[in-house]
Amino acid sequence: MPAKNPAKKKARAKRHALAEILRDSLRGRFGACAGERVGIGVSGGADSVALLRLFAELRAGLGVVPCVVHFNHQLRGEASDADEKFVRQLAAQHDMEFFVGRENIAAKAKRERANLEDAGRRARYAYFEQLVREGHVSRVAVAHTADDQAETVLAHILRGTGLAGLAAIHPQSGGVFRPLLTIRRAALRVYLRSMRQTWREDATNRDETRTRSRIRHTLLPLLQKKFQPATVEHLCQLAELAREDNARLEFECELRLCAVSKERPDGIAIAVREFALATKLPKSGSQKEEEFRREGARAIAKRMVRQLAARVKPHAGELGAQHVEAVLHLAEHAHSGKILQLPGGVEVRRERDSLLFRAAAPAGRKLAQANFSLSVTLPAPGQELRFDTLSRILHLRVIDWPSEGRETSDTGAILDCHRVREPLLLRNWRPGDAMQPAGHQNRHTLARLLNELGLTRWEKESWPVLESAGIVAWALGLPVAEEFALRDGSRAALVITEESSS
Repeated sequence: MPAKNPAKKKARAKRHALAEILRDSLRGRFGACAGERVGIGVSGGADSVALLRLFAELRAGLGVVPCVVHFNHQLRGEASDADEKFVRQLAAQHDMEFFVGRENIAAKAKRERANLEDAGRRARYAYFEQLVREGHVSRVAVAHTADDQAETVLAHILRGTGLAGLAAIHPQSGGVFRPLLTIRRAALRVYLRSMRQTWREDATNRDETRTRSRIRHTLLPLLQKKFQPATVEHLCQLAELAREDNARLEFECELRLCAVSKERPDGIAIAVREFALATKLPKSGSQKEEEFRREGARAIAKRMVRQLAARVKPHAGELGAQHVEAVLHLAEHAHSGKILQLPGGVEVRRERDSLLFRAAAPAGRKLAQANFSLSVTLPAPGQELRFDTLSRILHLRVIDWPSEGRETSDTGAILDCHRVREPLLLRNWRPGDAMQPAGHQNRHTLARLLNELGLTRWEKESWPVLESAGIVAWALGLPVAEEFALRDGSRAALVITEESSS
């Protein structure tokens, strides 16, 4: 039996109980390893100072290299600068490298028309991610506690939320992790007092004009005193259960979207039938089973809306339940050409049997047209060319007309090869395009002809056109131009067929 190490046992006995909890969490759930440079987000408040002191206790045993990270929001003048100075001195006292970021959050919030808290949070986390991206630290630990988690759950419930909102604060997100999420705020203050460690108080935390402050100082104490002493613990458990269920549903939704959505240069397209699952499921089983299946299908459809909007949105903005319902109504009832504007700069438009999710044009500007221009060299007889034209896949082949003509009786586009001249381009429709379709007496603009087909102006932007030596020879859905049509004696034909790429 190996001899016990008295020095190690003595060091363990001196270590605070909270340090033991954090050590187990870092080694287990968060996978801390020797040599890892871990940033510690320190504002100067009690929770973050406690996190720094706990890391200082553990760094020798874990072998991690803790660094202190501070972000100065420049909101409270000299007080903000004093917070930065305090954290800098604390880092030096514990021989930890110090990183600081600064930004005028009041100006940022005004510029972005956002509230101060949201603008500050985004700037702070952007700085953390920058440090990770540049390799200064592998990730950043922040000091959210069980109390923060409970307050967040309550805040989300009060404003109206679903499963994702109940999940509240995640233990890990991007380059940030939260190792104190199971520890109460009061325990951290007891720990600091036992260490005779001071901290900075932010007066804005007691400003009860803010919802979060009222939840912290009024609502949560009332719930614990009058209803349930373990309110915080129960709300934290609710968040964990919601997070597990939400992760599973999000994964299923991502798999579904991979199968049914199509990335396009101008956004993401998806067939409207994918959102109508809730109303078009075949009947089978009991009424209760049918209701269960329909509710499940609608739940997935709502998640698909949220995920698609999140993928294309150019800036911050959250979808509410009413926004999601509006998109589902667009899919189930609206006509082609209908547009819906969503928070975050997202535009959803109905294009016949599809919805296109895209970033909306900034005010006063128009998004660039979805252009394409593909050079075409006629294939040898019997061979075929394939072109992906954003919304459709086109196949071009040359055939011997007298011998193979009957095989193309159901094909819409057949041009006389000997009338086609180079340069030959397969491109999108452009304003000013015009042609005389075979069988028509007059020449018309393509805009008029495509309008008669019922196309929206967005569909026209990417509509395929074949140009021969600067002349429109054919446009999808229309007869070929008169001057390129087959005649008696035509020997070879260019056949164009279409397949959907959605």
